[in-house]
Amino acid sequence: MGQENIKISLKGGTNLEVKRGITLKEIKDMVETEYDTQIVAARVNNVLKELKFALNEDSEVEFLDLTTSIGLRIYQRGLSFVFIRAAMELLPGCRVSVEHSLSKGLYCEIKYQNPINEDYVEAIEERMREIIYEDVDLEKKSISKEEAREIFQEFNMDAKEKLLKYRNKDCINIYSCGWLKNYFYGYMVPSTGYLKNFKLKFYLPGVIIQFPTKEEPNKIPEFTEQPKLASIFRETEKWGNILNVGYVANLNEIIEKDKHSQLIRVAEALHEKKIAQIADMITKNEKRVLLIAGPSSSGKTTFAQRLLIQLKVNGLNPISLSIDDYFVDRELTPRDEEGNYDFEALEAVDVNLFNEHMTKLIQGEEVHVPTFNFLIGKREYRNNILKIDKDQPIIIEGIHGLNEKLTKDIPQNKKFKIYISALTQLNIDDHNRIPTTDTRLIRRMVRDSKYRGHSALTTLKIWKSVRRGEERNIFPFQEEADVMFNSALAYELAVLKKYAEPLLTEIDNKEPEYAEAKRLLKFLSYFKGINDGKFILQTSILKEFIGGSCFVE
Repeated sequence: MGQENIKISLKGGTNLEVKRGITLKEIKDMVETEYDTQIVAARVNNVLKELKFALNEDSEVEFLDLTTSIGLRIYQRGLSFVFIRAAMELLPGCRVSVEHSLSKGLYCEIKYQNPINEDYVEAIEERMREIIYEDVDLEKKSISKEEAREIFQEFNMDAKEKLLKYRNKDCINIYSCGWLKNYFYGYMVPSTGYLKNFKLKFYLPGVIIQFPTKEEPNKIPEFTEQPKLASIFRETEKWGNILNVGYVANLNEIIEKDKHSQLIRVAEALHEKKIAQIADMITKNEKRVLLIAGPSSSGKTTFAQRLLIQLKVNGLNPISLSIDDYFVDRELTPRDEEGNYDFEALEAVDVNLFNEHMTKLIQGEEVHVPTFNFLIGKREYRNNILKIDKDQPIIIEGIHGLNEKLTKDIPQNKKFKIYISALTQLNIDDHNRIPTTDTRLIRRMVRDSKYRGHSALTTLKIWKSVRRGEERNIFPFQEEADVMFNSALAYELAVLKKYAEPLLTEIDNKEPEYAEAKRLLKFLSYFKGINDGKFILQTSILKEFIGGSCFVE
């Protein structure tokens, strides 16, 4: 082989001999018919690269399409950029903010001299389609912080300008889409022509950008109304305003001025007030069965304990029951698509026995409660006999809490369902949001390391199946909750930073999870750390993860 050629081995077994200096995009054009959906990036020797990247040596290449988390994030980022440009062109002087995920889309708001309406949204969608049809090049350029500051001032991007102060590197990558220059945390598609599949939906007072999902990468999912989730996000935004921490730069300024002790106290007080309000609702409505559900690392254990205390303040004497003790024996446990035991399936629980015991307890009868022995995979009876008074509530915490099938025999008017999740109120800036799953993933990584002896790599490896279980068993039922509780704390990522960074830096660049570790390290680099935890209360949900909780230890 001459010096002019290099060897490329594609994941899946195809080997190519190509000219040195060929771009990933050119290789993608040769092989894309083998993929069912849009390719948007690639891993080259396990390092994430944009499709414009040129190859100058023998390499292993894995293309990333919309069935991957990375691919989908890149696609969303590109759509956000085109949306911002279209809105700025049609509504001069407007300010666009990309807020959070909602109904399998991205909820955004546009501040303009007139309220946004359906007509504006239709016009923006039409303009986006024109920009996409033009296939505008998304050009990346590395510039100095000083040049970036001028760009951010020109386009009124205050949060981006403030964050520059906390940037360690002298240079910053800026993307152009035609006349508009902007900064995005993460990679882009080569041009707007990659972004054909999307829809806009007017959702008062903002807009939802709809796009495909990993499960169905070639179609826009049906819009499902999520009023309770939307409402908790609005409450979260209000909390952000109370604390004056809408963006990472605001939090960094508070830490820099050594005023974070008050921020911590107010954030914790907001949590306590909300938990007390939930306890008051339960007491007033005389609810007997309190079901708490939420995704991994949402802080369910601490929340349940704090709720129990507030109910005691109200003169009640609640007891706690674990759904885990009602697991079926190991050999009866259902298996997933890969043949492994599926402990997260509802069928892994003896629902009939659970309902029988709950019904008896509510009626004041005595019940012999089982204990599940995880070592031998069987239920055991250890003389745990339970009987409760007619006004004693039962707190049940577990992933199936919101699924009506779990408590099918218990009358609706006796039940109170609580959904808990960490919905961060903080964004990096107007156009770069912090996905709620990132906060939970970092919490879990820190807790797994502290309490379970797991490395960050182990946590990242199982995260995909954890998320799959949540999509199946928790998220479809979240709107069934009587109340939602947001367990995110405005200051927590500044605290988690010192625990998570060393764990993430241990991940070797040969591991498939290396790109994700790099992304999370970059994300944490935006935060100034809070290294002194003395102001964090022992009752804080955060202590469940970093240690020192009066409930866990």
